[in-house]
Amino acid sequence: MPHRKEEFINDEIYHIVTRGIGDTEIFKNVDDYYRGIFSIYEFNNSNPVSIYRRRKERTLFKKNFAEFVELTRTGLVQIKQGPSSNMLTERDRRNRLVSCLAFVLMPNHLHLLLKQLVDNGIIKFMSKLGTGFGGYFNRKYDRKGYVFQNRFKDVHIKDEEQLKTAFVYIHTNPISLLEPGWKEKGINDVEKAMKFLEDYRWSSYPDYIGKKNFPSVTDREFLLKVVGGSEGCREFARGWLNYKGEIGEFPELYLE
Repeated sequence: MPHRKEEFINDEIYHIVTRGIGDTEIFKNVDDYYRGIFSIYEFNNSNPVSIYRRRKERTLFKKNFAEFVELTRTGLVQIKQGPSSNMLTERDRRNRLVSCLAFVLMPNHLHLLLKQLVDNGIIKFMSKLGTGFGGYFNRKYDRKGYVFQNRFKDVHIKDEEQLKTAFVYIHTNPISLLEPGWKEKGINDVEKAMKFLEDYRWSSYPDYIGKKNFPSVTDREFLLKVVGGSEGCREFARGWLNYKGEIGEFPELYLE
């Protein structure tokens, strides 16, 4: 990754966009989308990461946990500790680089809303994400070279209004798959578009409106307070669609 002149500040929030090199598709099918989301979660870690090992650990944990639940149900095992026991929950051993507040995956790019937690956390996370997902993509499609463009785009979120705008801009991005050019032409059926967003799996929006999708990937408590809870999220999105996604006083957030 080329040297970046700007420095990312700890505890500050940034809107990040990274695209496939030459705007080529980086998510070609359902498996690629799942791998992309899994990568956002797993590579948010200052420790070395092996996706294969982590997936094997998760599979083993789920198997053992299911067996444990069955034994307790039949009375063959007595629980002597509360439900918060490490016996009942998978320990998250990540040393996180960033807090992922929101995301959306599109066929040829992805948007992220990140808060940096440690020095150079965003740079390290984006490097690990690009290398890790890129390796998977190249192996799967028998290709070589970069998968993502060398430099990702970023905008520093400086106040609450910018944060709200970035939040709704990111989450309504998939509407372009339903109605190309909607920001110029408008949307004929806003409720249909809202339903599309709620059912679009490759986004944190469903989790924000209370539909369990990929809840472990994002930290939502702070933003839910900012936008007024799940109903506030819906109203923000509906208003944004009605006004054709006008970026208003924050044109710098228009990252494509």
